[in-house]
Amino acid sequence: MKQIVVLGGGTGGTLVANLLAKKLKSKEAQITLVSASNRHLYQPGWLYVPFGKQDPRTLSRPLASLLRKRVKLVIGKVCRLDTTTQEVELEDHTILAYDYLVLATGSQVAPEDIPGFSAGAHYFYTEEAAFKLHAALEEFRGGKIVIGVGGLPYKCPVAPLEFTFLLDEYLTDRKIRDKTELTYTFPLNRVFSIESVAEMAQPLLEERGVNIETFFNLEEVLPEEKIARSMEGTDLEYDLLIMVPPHRGAKFLQGHPIADEQGWVKTDRFTLQVKGYPNIWALGDTTDLPISKAGSTAHFEAPVIVERLAGRLRGIEEEVGEEKYEGHVMCFLETGYNKASMLNFDYTHPPKLHEPSRHVHYEKMVFNKAYWYLVPTGVL
Repeated sequence: MKQIVVLGGGTGGTLVANLLAKKLKSKEAQITLVSASNRHLYQPGWLYVPFGKQDPRTLSRPLASLLRKRVKLVIGKVCRLDTTTQEVELEDHTILAYDYLVLATGSQVAPEDIPGFSAGAHYFYTEEAAFKLHAALEEFRGGKIVIGVGGLPYKCPVAPLEFTFLLDEYLTDRKIRDKTELTYTFPLNRVFSIESVAEMAQPLLEERGVNIETFFNLEEVLPEEKIARSMEGTDLEYDLLIMVPPHRGAKFLQGHPIADEQGWVKTDRFTLQVKGYPNIWALGDTTDLPISKAGSTAHFEAPVIVERLAGRLRGIEEEVGEEKYEGHVMCFLETGYNKASMLNFDYTHPPKLHEPSRHVHYEKMVFNKAYWYLVPTGVL
């Protein structure tokens, strides 16, 4: 019996494990999922926590409850990957041997990469940070708020824009919008990396009186002076600073031969095979692919890996050789006031956004509820 080890209990890892369990017979392979936590987190929900629109306690569920019975769940943190001996070591010294390996270890925030960030900035990219930001917004009575991106790449790329639009609505509802100066920053020469999204978002920001500061690459935060300073030499004063922190791949992958110094795994953009390793695949945030780090990315990548891995295992790889990931990503873009738009694109087709509507907003609300039943379980 072959040993398949899947690292990561997020959307990508859970989905791959379930799809493999569905496709392969029990006598063909033992499927083991390794997760650092026994809880599965729905990270997109953290966007709404700062505004009191989402109870953070409802954004996680027991990981075991989402897995098919034949998937073996191991809770532990990976500290070492040896691709020569084909072994994974956990921090408790458990050794897991594999014949096939799937990396779905996601990304982690690294606020420590920017001096002063931890002391001077808020963010909503973890459960704890989102709730702290909720408290800070409740106490806010007016002044200067700076929102932006502290480093590329980062997960859920449209989230800073969504947050800015929702913040405008939140402040308006509290009747302190006219007492607040909002500034949105982005590291590139437009408000978003994808041109068509920037062309839709910038007029909306301007319409709502949001100042825009592009080419703003955050270099340091001066908490006592309440200044955010960019590498370009721009200083922005703030009363409340909300920045997406820098992101990195899993610690055990940082500087590993299969990844770069930041921990992003060197992955073939179509086959999702880790370059140079025919029995290892990667998906989701952990890859170095030129595509959004988002849950839907992993959702569309997972079936490709499952087909290719099963074909390799069964010795019929030539029959699934056409199974490729074409860069498909789909995500919502909240624009506030119960309206949203949608991005649907791939490697060769940039997104064409429609006018924000209530219909799309409520589609997103329904999806947020239905996620647990449809996505990680492999139903959708």
